[in-house]
Amino acid sequence: MTPPPRRRSAQRPAERARRADPARQAAFDTLRAVATEDAYANLVLPGLLRERRITGRDAGFATELAYGTLRMQGLYDAVLAECCTRPLDELDDGLLDALRLGAHQLLGMRVPPHAAVSETVALVRHQVGHGPGGLANAVLRRVGERDVDAWVAQLAPDAATDPQGHLALAHSHPLWVVRAFREALAGRGVPAERLDDELADLLAADNAAPEVTLVARPGLTEPEELLAAGGTAGRWSPYAVRWPAGDPGQLAAVREGRAGVQDEGSQLVALALADAPLDGRDERWLDLCAGPGGKAALLGALGARRGASLTAVELAPHRADLVRHAVAALGDAVDVRAADGRALGEQEPAAYDRVLVDVPCSGLGALRRRAEARWRRTPADLATLAPLQRALLASALDAVRPGGVVAYVTCSPHVAETRLVVDDVLRTRPDVELLDAVPLVDAPDTSTLEGSGTVQLWPHRHGTDAMFLALLRRR
Repeated sequence: MTPPPRRRSAQRPAERARRADPARQAAFDTLRAVATEDAYANLVLPGLLRERRITGRDAGFATELAYGTLRMQGLYDAVLAECCTRPLDELDDGLLDALRLGAHQLLGMRVPPHAAVSETVALVRHQVGHGPGGLANAVLRRVGERDVDAWVAQLAPDAATDPQGHLALAHSHPLWVVRAFREALAGRGVPAERLDDELADLLAADNAAPEVTLVARPGLTEPEELLAAGGTAGRWSPYAVRWPAGDPGQLAAVREGRAGVQDEGSQLVALALADAPLDGRDERWLDLCAGPGGKAALLGALGARRGASLTAVELAPHRADLVRHAVAALGDAVDVRAADGRALGEQEPAAYDRVLVDVPCSGLGALRRRAEARWRRTPADLATLAPLQRALLASALDAVRPGGVVAYVTCSPHVAETRLVVDDVLRTRPDVELLDAVPLVDAPDTSTLEGSGTVQLWPHRHGTDAMFLALLRRR
C-alpha cells in the first residue's frame, strides 16, 4: 500500500496541446506540490484557487478531485497497476498523478466516463506530452470497465481469510495504520464480534470530506452571530457552529479573530481542561505546545472570563507567530513565547494551575483532513515521537502546582501515543493521579472501556478528529 518511488517529470514538449480544464489543472498542480515539495494539500490548493480565481462549483470540484485522489491513492495505484502494461514506478511521475486524477473521476466521482477520460488525456498532453496521452487514454478506458466495488472484489485480499488486508485496500489505508486502528478500538473495549465492522466504519469516515466547524470564542462573540450568518449548531461543544460550503474567512467574526475554524474535538478537550475540578487558586494557565493556536485562543478566551491569564509556548518561531495571530483579539490575556516546552517545567516549577500539553504526534486521528498524511507516516515515526511526548508530559507535570491539572492530548488513537504514554507516567510519578475525564466531555461513547478515565473521540462516532484526552492531577 506504500506508493511507488517517484521519478522526475520528463522535459515538457515545446508544442503544447490544448490547456486543461482549470479545476483539473489546480488539482494536478496540488498533487505535484505534494509529491515534489512535501507540501500539504490543504495549504496548497486554497491558495491556487484564490490565485486563479476558481470559485463556486469549480472550486468544489477541484477540492474533491485533489483530496479524494490523495486519500484513495493506494486503491487507485492497485487498479492502475492492473490496467497498465508498464510498472507504475517506470512511469513519468506527472503522468502517474494525472492517471490517479482520472481514476478518481471514474471510480470516486460522478463524472461521465467520456469526460473523465478526455479531460485527463488533455491534461496529460498539456503537461507531459502527446505520446503519454495515448497511454493515458488506453489505461483509463480499462479502469472505466469496472466500478470501484468490482475492482475491490478483484484486487483486495479475501475478506474472510485476511480481513485487515481487505479493508486496507478497500478503504485505501496503509496496512500498518489499519492494524493500529484495530488495536486502538480493541483497547477501548469494542467486542471482538463487532471489531471489524467498527473498523470499517472508522476507515470509511477517514475517507469522507470533513465538514467545517467554527468556534465562537467566549467573551468575543456568541454562537448566535455565526448561526445568523448561515451556520448550524454543533453537536457537542456549546461554542461550535457547523459551517456550510464556502470560505469562512469571509465572515467578519473570523477575520477579526472573534471566531475561528476549529474541529469540535479540539474544542471539547480544551473545555474539559477548563472545567476540570481544581484545588485552590485558578489564575495561571499554560498551553505548552500551542501552535498553530486554536486551543490557545479558546483557552485564553475562557480564562479571561474567569480572571485567569494564559501563557502559550511554541518551539518554532513561525508557529509562535501563528499563535500570536490566533490570539490577537484577546490582547494581554495571552502571553506567547517561542521556547522549548521540554525545559519550561524546570524553569518554572509548580507555577501553573491548568496546563494543556497537546503533544506533536503522528496525526493519525486527522487523516480525513490531511489527505496525503496516511502515505507519509511510517511506524518508525512513532519511535521518534514517543520520547518527545514523554518529555513534554513530564515538563507539564513539573510546571503544574500540586492540586493543579494537566490535560495530555493527542490527535491520534494509536496506543503508543496515548495509553502507553499515560501508563508510563503513572508508573514513574507517584505524585500524579489520573482523573476521570469522561464526565467532562459532553459526547456519548467516548470510552467504551469501563473505568479507563480517558477519552477517545472518533470520526465515525462523533464526527470529530480522533482526539485522545487524559487528565492528570499533581497530588
